[in-house]
Amino acid sequence: MLVLLCILSLFSFRDKNREQNWIRINLLGYPVNGSKVAVWASKSDQTPALFELIEEKTKKVVYTSLNVKPFGAYGPFKQTARINFSGFNKSGRFYIKADGVLSPLVIINNDVYKGAANFCLRYMRQQRSGFNPYLKDSCHTHDGFSLYGAKAGIKDSTHFDASGGWHDASDYLQYSTTSANATYHLLMAYRDFPAVFTDEKQANGLDGKNGKADVLDEAKWGLDWLLKMHPKKKVMFNQLADDRDHISMRIPKEDSQYGKGFERPLYFINGKPQQRGKFLNATTGTSSTAAKFASAFNLGAKLFNSTDQKYSVLLARKGNSALSFALQKPGVTQTASVKSPYIYAEDNWVDDMELAMASVGFAETDLKASKSAMAYADQEKVTPWLAKDTAAHYQYYPFINLGHYELAKQLTGAERQKIERYYKEGIEQVWARAKTNAFYRGVPFIWCSNNLTVAFAMQCKWYEELTGDNQFTALEQANFDWIFGCNPWGTSMVYGLPNWDDTPADPHSAFTHLKNYPTDGGLVDGPVYANIYNSLIGIKLSDADEYAEFQSDLAVYHDDYGDYSTNEPTMDGTASLIYLMAAKETQAKTASNKTYSLGANIRGDSTMKKISLVFTGDEFADGGEKILQTLKDENIKASFFLTGNFYRNPRFKLLIKRLKSAGHYLGAHSDKHLLYCDWKNRDSLLVTQKQFDEDLDANYEAMASFGIKKSDASYFLPPYEWYNEKIAGWTRLKGLQLINFTPGTRSNADYTFPEMGTSYRTTDEIYKSITNFKEQKANGLNGFYLLLHIGTDTKRKDKFYDRLPDLIRYLKKDGYQLSRIDN
Repeated sequence: MLVLLCILSLFSFRDKNREQNWIRINLLGYPVNGSKVAVWASKSDQTPALFELIEEKTKKVVYTSLNVKPFGAYGPFKQTARINFSGFNKSGRFYIKADGVLSPLVIINNDVYKGAANFCLRYMRQQRSGFNPYLKDSCHTHDGFSLYGAKAGIKDSTHFDASGGWHDASDYLQYSTTSANATYHLLMAYRDFPAVFTDEKQANGLDGKNGKADVLDEAKWGLDWLLKMHPKKKVMFNQLADDRDHISMRIPKEDSQYGKGFERPLYFINGKPQQRGKFLNATTGTSSTAAKFASAFNLGAKLFNSTDQKYSVLLARKGNSALSFALQKPGVTQTASVKSPYIYAEDNWVDDMELAMASVGFAETDLKASKSAMAYADQEKVTPWLAKDTAAHYQYYPFINLGHYELAKQLTGAERQKIERYYKEGIEQVWARAKTNAFYRGVPFIWCSNNLTVAFAMQCKWYEELTGDNQFTALEQANFDWIFGCNPWGTSMVYGLPNWDDTPADPHSAFTHLKNYPTDGGLVDGPVYANIYNSLIGIKLSDADEYAEFQSDLAVYHDDYGDYSTNEPTMDGTASLIYLMAAKETQAKTASNKTYSLGANIRGDSTMKKISLVFTGDEFADGGEKILQTLKDENIKASFFLTGNFYRNPRFKLLIKRLKSAGHYLGAHSDKHLLYCDWKNRDSLLVTQKQFDEDLDANYEAMASFGIKKSDASYFLPPYEWYNEKIAGWTRLKGLQLINFTPGTRSNADYTFPEMGTSYRTTDEIYKSITNFKEQKANGLNGFYLLLHIGTDTKRKDKFYDRLPDLIRYLKKDGYQLSRIDN
């Protein structure tokens, strides 16, 4: 009875205030250790002084906080505030309660984003042209007939096979620029987060495994169509069909409204303005689309190299010819329109060229291409919309500069820092607008604002990844939260995600409007400025506006088939979301499982029974042969971090070659085994950045004589295992990740000898410290980087490497897998 009264009391408070006050949250949920913020939104002047977290099951208050920051009016609300519960780090299901108002259900755990990227792939499959696996039927099989190809000696109405690819949105237009960008995002998603994606579909999208991740199948569907759109060196098409498609809404059977049977027009890229009907686009060149082709082909060539070499070679060849096509006439290629003025008015192209040139270096380092990519990067440091509060439709596309990210990863030192600054400058432009409101909203409400929001969250994420600078983490999360309900309307902008709360139900889609088919995983366009909505042609809501009380003079959003400006799902926006969701799922899974200290990774996934044996070496290698034989006998791989002194020592060269030949990881440990910072005052540096750079460069130069490239050895273990945050930062600027041993055992004391007094540890002591830790700690040695030495001073008689066989067998018996640190 008492519990019932508590429940009634809890919800009666909500009833009193829900007409004036709301709490907006990320309906999908929050990772345990992530940024967790809700937004208080009120049509009164009311602002809570504190808030509580109430456990769903027990109805008990489990957290109380004063962390409420008012921001004043925004959109339809007179008062807003940020409710920050990042300090609460427990899994569960809760409600936020503030001034008697109850939030929707708040879910906190590290699996909140699990499966979301795969779910969004459903929409991509539904958008397939040619064979549509959702309908189990074919469409647009007769495409298409060419236009504007005279420059290449192609007569108008010449047939080219262009069946395939994806429909661009709820209409059935197909644009090369959006398809190439979507393909690139899918390829990136697989490259960067392969573990996220499952294999549940065949290549044609029907049920059944084919031994390949579904995201890679989807990316190949895009690549195959791009190959058709670039059938010859001097032939490339920008779009298939045009806005005559909008005459009627229909399920995508073979269209016959272009005056040539079931074929649709193919618009040749000739680098000149094109006019159909009364609308003339502003095309100036061939670069923007052709460069996107080149980037997708080059990344595809890299990813398919190990599984389908013939296809990889074809993609690499097409990447070269697409790049040549892009250089024919530097400039932008816009889409063509016949009946309406709405085109993809892309106005920038150097970002596409930067990415294309950066992609040349995917297969191997190409200094000329890298230099060219940098020149393009300098021409457009910041994607222009980031500094504006408006833009034309697709004026700056892609919505962020992907080339900056791909190029920065290939650079080191000052050049890398420059690219990172470009990203930061763009983020700061948005932050200047965002920091004035509770939603941290700085993205303009232009058409496809959700696409911009997803892209901007990616740029914030990439900036942090490249630099380690986390000052924009809350801004990134706010943009992600916006997509999933932490917005004035309180709704997710992704169809069916999550399936337990408010998501689009009546999108501008023939699939749902005519047949009631769900457009699972589709990202809708998102809110637009009220003045944009009021000026658009042909918009008429088909039902009452369920969000009427949240519309404002600032922005509007409708879950209504009649509003194509805010509620139409888009293929390219969904592809970008797939990348972001894969990143978020990976981050949520690993953030709480890996351990970092002062910027160095000091432990792997603490939920998995994996251990990395790590050996360091500078002047001694007496244990080398025995360690190598033990690893061979036990059939395991280990990691060796060696100084330049060690690599250059003629006595050790044969050992190093054998270690490399056996497949062990060989990394850097500084050149001269310098002490970088003071033993007692760790923040006190003993080297300058220049000395650090020179020392590390010399280490890698010594490694190069054994055929070890920096790209093969991206982890760096500092000398003496002693460092600070500044050293970690300098390491990142070199394009490397600082790594160190996992504390808790005395394995790293195997170098000590009796003359060192109390610092000396016997082999038995060291061995017991390892076994005791495993038995006494909840996660045992999971994810441990167990550091030992490849050799020690002759003064140490009881060599720990003599016990290595026993230790390995002990760990194996307990179920531990031993592997290289990069695995």
